[in-house]
Parts: sequence; structure tokens; C-alpha cells
Amino acid sequence: MPHDALRRPMRPLPTLLILAVTAAFGGFAATAIRDALTQPAAAEPAPAQATVPMTAQLPATVAGQPVPSLAPMLQRVMPAVVSVNTKQRVRVRTPFDNDPMFRRMLGIPEERINESLGSGVIVDAQRGYVLTNHHVVEGATEVSVMLADGRTLQAEFLGSDPDTDVALMRIPAQNLSAIPLADSDALRVGDFVVAIGNPFGVGQTVTSGIVSAVGRNNLPGAGFQNFIQTDASINPGNSGGALVDLNGRLVGINTASFNPRGSMAGNIGLGFAIPSDLASNIMQQLLANDGQVRRGTIGADTQDIDARRARALGLDSSSGALVTRVYPGSSAANAGLRANDVIVAANGQRIASAEDFRNFQGLQAANARLTLDVRRDGKPLQLTAGLQELPRDGASLDPRLAGVTFGELPETLRRQGASGVQVSTVANDSRAERAGLRSGDVILEATTGRFNDLASFRASFRQPPQQLAFRIWRDGGRIGTLAIP
Repeated sequence: MPHDALRRPMRPLPTLLILAVTAAFGGFAATAIRDALTQPAAAEPAPAQATVPMTAQLPATVAGQPVPSLAPMLQRVMPAVVSVNTKQRVRVRTPFDNDPMFRRMLGIPEERINESLGSGVIVDAQRGYVLTNHHVVEGATEVSVMLADGRTLQAEFLGSDPDTDVALMRIPAQNLSAIPLADSDALRVGDFVVAIGNPFGVGQTVTSGIVSAVGRNNLPGAGFQNFIQTDASINPGNSGGALVDLNGRLVGINTASFNPRGSMAGNIGLGFAIPSDLASNIMQQLLANDGQVRRGTIGADTQDIDARRARALGLDSSSGALVTRVYPGSSAANAGLRANDVIVAANGQRIASAEDFRNFQGLQAANARLTLDVRRDGKPLQLTAGLQELPRDGASLDPRLAGVTFGELPETLRRQGASGVQVSTVANDSRAERAGLRSGDVILEATTGRFNDLASFRASFRQPPQQLAFRIWRDGGRIGTLAIP
């Protein structure tokens, strides 16, 4: 890419949210609601002469059989579902930020404390491990957990993965209860499930429903996705709570409800949970990798197929991910994958689009083996490839980037239309730091060329440029071109 291409006007990234994504995303400050619900209800005393009961009583048996109840199962399970309270220090920004005297005169504090509520699930009573959502604890400076018996414990943050919205905490392991994990892959549409959490901060609450769908992966505003959909009510504050089967086993971590009218419009039966198998896998990776999740790639670029291209490739439909580039030395190249191949399935799972294939890779372990069903010149072919974790250090790319590490963009940004790589860390007093590069910056383009992800970013440095400059996107705004001498 010519250096002057960096001067082109920058197009804004598309805005997120085709639907209003509501929550269960984030905690919910429920003080006002809680106060309102705890006010005693005014009631007229019953007339003294009334002898007929005002409410009907359920029969103890029906046709000689006891009426089924979830109570015994819930009695075992509910002690393992906790309320999560987070505190976050937020700087109070005003026009007087640079004038401390005015701040003091007007009584404007430097910062305030934001509090929010969510839920969590104890999955290991011996070690005190608690699973919750990343968005429940994101940015928190203090996290406390309230158990069902009223005890409040300080939680230790062990790590999280924003792209699957899973976070892991630890609390002091004293007389805890845990929920056993089920095989969430065995869930079927129509299975009964129960959601447990702390909606609106009113206290531990149970709702029930069925599994409406499995394998949902086309929701706006989320990262890598393989959601369980349920019609059990999931409301603000339910985030991180438990979705259990009728045997009291954990099948999912409640994470979101979708409502086009916003979170206060009420439940409309569209709740989503992270499968327990995925949550457990992420937890093991967080424990093994110092609180981080590592992902691999096969080293190939893909794109969607339109009807015209499908006909040219001899395909019956436009379903699949079209390979547009295979990087030399990559796992894809070693497996024999070629440009113009069409990936239609991976490990037996149908791949309908390039996003499907990216989502599939993102949910695998960094060194996972993939069996790819491919169409080449209209004929079926099966290839085997292993994912590879790419080096992330800048020094291996260019000496000017020593002290910098890079990572893939959060999948939520990609779903907004962004492409490129994210700066993970920048060492103090490095050349990049002195030039103005910061942790969290998104590099959209460089004098090395265009790129979509970490694999293509690294490939663009095969011929190091004489002048190194980046187009940067920072904190939702754009700062233009940044040159590193």
C-alpha cells in the first residue's frame, strides 16, 4: 500500500446493534426497585363472616400420583447460585477537568463509584471457583459475592474471555455448594430447563421454560457464539446465573435476553445462555494460561459466496466459506487447502458463510484438529488441518516494534465491521510507546499493506517497509496516522 494511502479519510465503523440488545448484559442497579418491592402492601381486613377460602389449594395428588414439583431439585441447586456485586471507579468528566479550584468550589468529585449487580455459579466447591459473565465484572475494581445463606465474600478475579463472555472468580472455599456440569451437547430442542439468578436485584429468583434452539451464532453484539436459546425469563441481573436441567445439572450460563423495545419492556421469551461445555473449556484455559484464552488459526482468508460466484465454481448453492488466500507455511497450506476452495463443513458442522467459519475457529482450542469438507471445482474433498497459535510479539516482525504485543480484534468489533489487529501491550520507553502507540489501539492499516487479522498482519511484514506508519482507531475515535521511527 502506498504511504499516501494512509491519508485517505477514515470511514466510521458501522454502529453496533441491529436490535436493542438488552440485559442480562451488564449488571443492574436495582436499589429503587428493591425499595419499592419491600414496601408493605396495604390490604383491607377480611370480613369476619367470610368462611370460604379466598384462594384455591392445589391438590396433593392427581389420579393417585403426587403432583410433580421442582422444589426438591431447587433445594439442592440454589445454594450454588450467587449474587455478584461489582464496584467500578469512574472519572467524572466536566468542562472544569483542568481546573481543580473550580471543581472544589462546585463540589465536583474527581471520580464516582458505579455499582452493578449480576449473578454467578459455583462450579467447584473445594476450590471456590465461580463462573459468571465477562460483562458482569468488566472494569470492576472490587467484586463481592453474596451466597444464598446471606454470607458476603470478597471474590478474587482469575481471568476472563470477552469473546465468549465467560469470567472466572474464586471465593474462600468454606461450606460451599456446587452445581455439577451436564453435557450441554446432549441438549435437545424441547428439553425443560430452569434459570436461576438475581434479576433486578430483588433476590434469588427461579424461572422455567424449554430449550427453544441450540447452536445460535448469528446474534448482534456478541463475540464467538454457540448459544442455547430458551424461553425461560432472563432479565437484567440474571447475567452469569445458572441454566439447569430437571436433574439439577448445569447446562448453561445465562448471558442475555433480546428485546427490540429495550430491557424495561419485559421478557418476550428470547433468552440466551452459554453452553456449560464451552464455559468449562474456557475456565480450564483461563486456569492454564494465567487468566487468558489463546486461539489458533488455519492461516487462510475466506469470504462469502454470491450466486454468480457459486455458479462459476460449479456449486449447487452459495452456502460455504470461499478461500481467497492461503498463507505460506500455514496449517492450511500444509493441509493442501487452495484459493477458490469452498469450505462447507468443519468437524461435521455445517459452514454457511465466512463468519460461520471464523466463529467455528474461535470456539476451538488453540491446537485443535479440524476435518474440513471442501468443494474444489465443484467436487467434494476432505482435508485435515490443525489450528496454530500465531506469535504475537512485535520484535519478530520489525525491530521498531520491539516491546509491543498484538492480538486479534475482539469479535464484537469485527461484527461492527472492523478489521485489523489490536495492540495488547506496549513496553514503557519503547520506540512504539515514544511514538504514541497505546495498549488497546486498533491498527486498521499500515504502510506494509492491508490486513484483516493477525495472520495477514504478520504476512504483510514479509518485506519490512522503509517507513512504518499505522492508521489508528482509539477509544471509539480516530487519531489518524501514527509513524514509528
